[in-house]
Amino acid sequence: MCYDISMLITKLDGESEPFEPRKLYESLLRAGASDSEAHDIVSLIEKKVTEGMTTTNIYRYALRLLRKMSRAPVAARYSLRRAVLDLGPSGYPFEQLLGEMFRLKGYNTTVGTTLQGRCISHEVDIVARKERELILVEAKFHNAQGFKTDVKVAMYVYARMIDLRDNHYDGLCPTGGTCSSWLVTNTKFTENAIKYGKCTGMRLIGWGYPNEGNLQNLIEETKLHPLSCLTTLTQKERESMYQRGYVLCKDVTEDPNVLENAGVTGSKVDKVLQEAHRLCI
Repeated sequence: MCYDISMLITKLDGESEPFEPRKLYESLLRAGASDSEAHDIVSLIEKKVTEGMTTTNIYRYALRLLRKMSRAPVAARYSLRRAVLDLGPSGYPFEQLLGEMFRLKGYNTTVGTTLQGRCISHEVDIVARKERELILVEAKFHNAQGFKTDVKVAMYVYARMIDLRDNHYDGLCPTGGTCSSWLVTNTKFTENAIKYGKCTGMRLIGWGYPNEGNLQNLIEETKLHPLSCLTTLTQKERESMYQRGYVLCKDVTEDPNVLENAGVTGSKVDKVLQEAHRLCI
């Protein structure tokens, strides 16, 4: 399949870029749409795209078409990036998501703790330990795609690692093992932040960065879809569940009672559970 690239569209940061139907097509396939569904949606959107149209409007139109043409879990997977953004306004649900991600990969995890460095104490979002490995994670959450994590944040995380390293990571670093610091964001990094990360050897993970092992890959690999992916839940219902410490779709599938505790009742419970089960498969 060959698509032409000619129209300029507007990104969230205000910059222009060519509209690439191929990227839209591939994102629809990755969400689980069939080849014919993805092709039909791209064809319809190509007719609607005008010079300067925002990526947000294109996304919303694609999602609306996907909900009409395909199964509910496909639309939910396509909205994954927006769903992660909707984990706010605080960053704690995002930290819980990352903590569970490390746990599924075999790490013992602690979300939100304070460690003593050589000079000062430091708040660490996630501490992940496994055998002879220690990872300290700084989770940088943004409510909008247009915000990027800049080099100042990367420099802070690296300086913190040095201070903790000089105090043997408050006794957590295993003897003869490896200890590292990661910076994880749900959006993107500035160019200088990426350069600094490469120069210092610090692991940076964002949405779409690096090409492999990025945040989207990790969520899809572990099937840790946030509750905000569920199209059958209202924002008020999701926020009620966040307040009770429930962040993930699997929280619903493992204990359906959390729905009723959050005010979801009647036949809607079955609809939410059905979507959650399909999404977590």
